[in-house]
Amino acid sequence: MPRSSDNLWDLAASEVQAKENAEDNSAETERSIFFIGNKNGGKTSIILRCIDRDEASKPTLALEYTFGRKAKGHNTPKDIAHFWELGGGTSLLDLIQIPITSENIRTFSVVLVLDLSKPNELWHTMDSLLQVTRKRVDKIIADIGKSNSKAANQIMQNIWRNIPNNHPDRELIDPFLLPLLIIGSKYDIFQDFESEKRKIICKTLRFVSHYFGASLLFTSKAESHKSVLRSFVNHLAFGQDRSKLMSVDHNKPLVIPAGSDSLSQIGTPPASDSDLRQVNARTPMELWKKTYERVFPPEHKNDSRDLKDPAKDPQYAERDIDAMRAAKDQELEQYKRNADKSWKSMTLGLHAQ
Repeated sequence: MPRSSDNLWDLAASEVQAKENAEDNSAETERSIFFIGNKNGGKTSIILRCIDRDEASKPTLALEYTFGRKAKGHNTPKDIAHFWELGGGTSLLDLIQIPITSENIRTFSVVLVLDLSKPNELWHTMDSLLQVTRKRVDKIIADIGKSNSKAANQIMQNIWRNIPNNHPDRELIDPFLLPLLIIGSKYDIFQDFESEKRKIICKTLRFVSHYFGASLLFTSKAESHKSVLRSFVNHLAFGQDRSKLMSVDHNKPLVIPAGSDSLSQIGTPPASDSDLRQVNARTPMELWKKTYERVFPPEHKNDSRDLKDPAKDPQYAERDIDAMRAAKDQELEQYKRNADKSWKSMTLGLHAQ
């Protein structure tokens, strides 16, 4: 029996806290993750791997959705993770606005998958996708702020949670507005690149990830890489503990949790002092971009212009359907020509009256 009223209050408080913790643990939570990145970069395979689905991945047509469930413990509700995937690389940027909403933004994360075997596409893919995603998030936060400024400010504050208060770079970086994980895929191919090229790519991605307050990791088909990848994705999807592994050696797969790198460790852009002085850049990000693209000039593709319509993408070709479509297109063009002739004859008739 308790010996004083203080002990009674302590017991009562501990019981209330225990009850609240039990309720928290039994509550079902939902989170959303949006996978963006290079076309054929391995996004679908990563999702299937993380939700334990043993099935062959297929090319993503436009915007696809699936979900996964995981239990916190025995006899507890399963947490739900909503997985969205944008197909087409940078060709379908307009679809980015669909998965990100004011209802889910507080539990939303972004995974950017970059194909390490295509370094000339890397910066353009990364920059295009993150810019449009950030613009969408900015708009949602602004809309929330119109009716609830406290909620909007809380979302803005949450972006700093992975950066320690005493981190020397807090005043120099600009964290992404949502939890961000950058994955370098196809390390199996990348590891055979020349050492200097690997170093440039690694340093550049380290800078970008650190500047955006993102985690960075490289992955391949190796089982050890898969387990680290799963821990990082499941941390975003289900709140599970992520791997404590860290590796910054460009001769090995990078594994860098958000907030654990620094500008002093990353160093300057990979170029000589004289070359750096010749680069006309207004921001650190622009300096790294121009330095990177000196070594890996961007490949100018008509990706976003020609493939706005997935029906024109050769990877989705269907001979019989395409033949029928071509016939219908010809009929439409003939109809347009006939309609144009009818319109002109009608106009001439009116003028003659």
